[in-house]
Amino acid sequence: MNRYLRSIIAGFVATVVLSALMLMKSAMGLMPALDIVKMLTGVAHGMMGLPDNLAVGWIIHFMIGTVLWGVLFALLYGWLPGRGAVTKGLVFATFAWLVMMVIAMPMAGVGLFGMKLGIMAPVMALILHWIWGAVLGAVFGWLGSDEPVVAAR
Repeated sequence: MNRYLRSIIAGFVATVVLSALMLMKSAMGLMPALDIVKMLTGVAHGMMGLPDNLAVGWIIHFMIGTVLWGVLFALLYGWLPGRGAVTKGLVFATFAWLVMMVIAMPMAGVGLFGMKLGIMAPVMALILHWIWGAVLGAVFGWLGSDEPVVAAR
């Protein structure tokens, strides 16, 4: 299986895990203002005229986590620091979190690093991104390797 397909599959699995955690966070009433799907829905509606429907936000959320970040992870994999896929996934997730904090959060109207939501918003988002990145790397590694097999001598 090529690295792009592996990375897209890994991105999808990681996004499913992240989504489950986001739903559990909401069900427990933790940081209700940090609702990424609702933010994505609002941005898509306000900037692109898409329907103001949470299904739109969920589709965008899965497209970003699966396709955008999946393909980018495959492209950057060789340059990411770390020895294993999980470590590389964590580093990549930190990069994805930073992009979210400086681009997506201001676009959603909650300020740089989401500070209009309070200090816990970027902290919780970072933790969720690290979980996503660990799953991304673990699944990517589990699905195979691009490394050539070296015969033992």
